[in-house]
Amino acid sequence: MGHGKLRKFAENRTFSCLLQPAAEDVLDRGAAEDGLHLNPHPVRGHWNEKMFDAPRPIVLELGCGKGDYTIALAERHPECNYIGVDIKGARLWKGAKYATEHSLGNVAFLRTRIEFIGAFFAPGEVSEIWLTFSDPQMKSENSRLTSPLFLERYRGFLAPEGRVHLKTDSRFLYEYSLATARANGLTVLCADTDIYSHSGTESFPADLLTVQTFYESMFLKMGLPITYLSFLLDREGSFVYPEDFDADYWRRAEGPRRTFSHQPPPSGGCARDEKQ
Repeated sequence: MGHGKLRKFAENRTFSCLLQPAAEDVLDRGAAEDGLHLNPHPVRGHWNEKMFDAPRPIVLELGCGKGDYTIALAERHPECNYIGVDIKGARLWKGAKYATEHSLGNVAFLRTRIEFIGAFFAPGEVSEIWLTFSDPQMKSENSRLTSPLFLERYRGFLAPEGRVHLKTDSRFLYEYSLATARANGLTVLCADTDIYSHSGTESFPADLLTVQTFYESMFLKMGLPITYLSFLLDREGSFVYPEDFDADYWRRAEGPRRTFSHQPPPSGGCARDEKQ
């Protein structure tokens, strides 16, 4: 491990806005449908009193990386508390250091696996969830952050009428998420396959176009469309998997995205367009 990472890890321990629980603090090898049995962490249900300077609605960004998006939203919206979640401590260092140096009392970071997220939040404690440029996990459906497995986890702590936002360059993940929402009869609030071409859409949340992640800026320079989907988890009973999602088609359309050399997927305008 390089000295730079060691320095960041050491400094991370000094940031009061960064919570870094050990996996054994929340994880038991018990029987559960998803193979996980989680013990509630002491912060569960107490984020507003333990981690922020005032009680406000809580917004999560899952897979926040360096925390740029979390920080930008928090600075623009002091009426909410923002939590960025990621497993990489060296990445979280940047956001936690900025929040500390700028005395941002409405920002916190949580270092944990997203699979463990239910251990940290009580029912109704979170108002919104942002998924920004998540790994599409083309080969592992249950690893996708919009799979029924993860939606069930989110429903355990998302407030009624709380939104899930997906912002991504991956047409594969966008189409899968939309198919999952439709298969479960969820209320889709907005679905757009190229938000920078359809910027007049009234259902866009504030700052959707003006707040960008590092990767988003890079993808835009490459000419790749950015998609956006938001929906409610307004379903009772178990979530089901989409049967009509053509994974092979969208996998081919996406191309070798890991090399950042893929061509834009088929143009489609809005989400209602049929495959070409």
